[in-house]
Amino acid sequence: MAKGFKGGPKMQNPMGMMGQLQKLQEQIQATQAQLALETVTASAGGGVVKVTVTGDQRCTAIEIAPEILEDGDVEMLQDMILTAVNNALDQSREMAADRLGPLAGGLPI
Repeated sequence: MAKGFKGGPKMQNPMGMMGQLQKLQEQIQATQAQLALETVTASAGGGVVKVTVTGDQRCTAIEIAPEILEDGDVEMLQDMILTAVNNALDQSREMAADRLGPLAGGLPI
């Protein structure tokens, strides 16, 4: 044995750690299930396009005001849809990070 070796850090109770990990996993799964039920809605073009996304980043609705179709400006409509989708996804990711971050103890999810 090397001089000054003291056997390393004292190991915690492995069964207690397993129980804590299992409890944490259950909390994360419950939070993920709740996020799947919650939604965020983002809009573009002053509310002409609205996109709804769940907390687990699933798009559930896209609403387009009929008056925008009268213009016939497809590129503008496409841009508004992209903007609304990306904003809704950003909001959804932020909501998930807010809910799951404390459970993960700062680990990236």
